[in-house]
Amino acid sequence: MKTGDFSNPWRLCTITHVEELKILIRMFPIWATGIVFSAVYAQMSTMFVEQGMVMDTSIGSFKIPAASLSTFDVISVIIWVPVYDKFLVPIARRITGKERGFSELQRMGIGLFLSVLCMSAAAIIEVCRLSLAKNLALVHKPVAVPMSIFWQIPQYALLGAAEVFTFIGQLEFFYDLSPDAMRSLCSAFSLLTTSLGNYLSSFILTVVTSMTTRGGAMGWIPDNLNEGHLDYFFWLLAALSMLNLLIYVFCARFYKSKRSSCGIDSLPVCQPM
Repeated sequence: MKTGDFSNPWRLCTITHVEELKILIRMFPIWATGIVFSAVYAQMSTMFVEQGMVMDTSIGSFKIPAASLSTFDVISVIIWVPVYDKFLVPIARRITGKERGFSELQRMGIGLFLSVLCMSAAAIIEVCRLSLAKNLALVHKPVAVPMSIFWQIPQYALLGAAEVFTFIGQLEFFYDLSPDAMRSLCSAFSLLTTSLGNYLSSFILTVVTSMTTRGGAMGWIPDNLNEGHLDYFFWLLAALSMLNLLIYVFCARFYKSKRSSCGIDSLPVCQPM
């Protein structure tokens, strides 16, 4: 019989605690990929608004605020939630044989792919806007280009669809697949990606501005966007989103959930001898 001081909690670690820690470690790469998505989501209240301010915001004699187009993100979410539940899930259920149709990981992956399309759509709209500004000799004039702001609707709609798949998928993932004793904590932990995504967005913008304005250059995002290349910034985020998607797919393929292993709640406890 061994004797000694076992008051140190590190020496009284149970198998349950070890297995819970292993689950959290396996979940970390999946969690980290949500940060890049949140950085893309942050563009709705930043660069999308900046882009809209240099487009035609008039409807007859009435001018709408550029930030008000985020309404289409909300409308997209309202539309996609019932479409997902009533149409996509039954179709996916027949194909996959799963009760929910898509697994949490599959749902998040679809959302990440839609975020790539969203940033690509924003970049294409900006390319068209800059081309129109050049044709009308408005490049060096800090004025709005006569291109309707409603051309931004596709990027807002795609972002809303991505939100439905990714954010809800994240909450389901962290609640259902986290250790039973840590479900509330892990659900709250998933929301941390939103704040970190905003920090990442600010960091990317700072780095891009610093690197593209070297030597007195105008940079990608000057005060007069007609002289800049906001489209390059959107393409950069699209590329980062695609890289993030590839990393996510790699991590998801090798992810082993607690459902595929023995239940940790039934595991025996390591007792000191």
